[in-house]
Amino acid sequence: MAPRINLIVAACENMGIGVNGNLPWKLKSEMAFFKRMTSDTRDHSKKNMVIMGRRTWDSIPSKFRPLPGRVNAILSSKVKTTDVPEGVLVFSSFDSILKFLQEENLSNQIETAWVIGGSSVYNLAMNSQFCHRIYLTKILKEFQCDTFMDSIDEKQFFQVADSSLPQGIQEEDGVTFQYVAYEKMNN
Repeated sequence: MAPRINLIVAACENMGIGVNGNLPWKLKSEMAFFKRMTSDTRDHSKKNMVIMGRRTWDSIPSKFRPLPGRVNAILSSKVKTTDVPEGVLVFSSFDSILKFLQEENLSNQIETAWVIGGSSVYNLAMNSQFCHRIYLTKILKEFQCDTFMDSIDEKQFFQVADSSLPQGIQEEDGVTFQYVAYEKMNN
């Protein structure tokens, strides 16, 4: 069975997603949204997988690693399985993750694979034939960032309504943001 991969990302107006290995903003409601989207499954006998690069893994405070209730996968040519807690999967290429997700028995265990960063992993996933949706939290302000993701190509993705998204402009601690979903064409 072909894997279905979604991306979940918060980006400011210039598509900035990070600064000095951290998020440039602190939004509790956005973090709760991230947790809900990447954790909740329709089939309670399954889990979701979160796929991240090494720097994203390193940016998660150690008390929250691995992200609970989800299968954690790190994409890195430098990290070894012995470097991470038991149960955390390590892959050296995006193709190896795709092959893993296509294994017959995994469709009974993993509902959705979520790419959670960083920029190079987002870009690989957006260009994958298995990319289904991008869940973007648009931070409606420009922040100082040193990490950026590619813009969403509107020739490949179109905006869709999704009832799981909070509607309208949100505000927290003086920062306004909006949740939007894009679906890949021919999906």
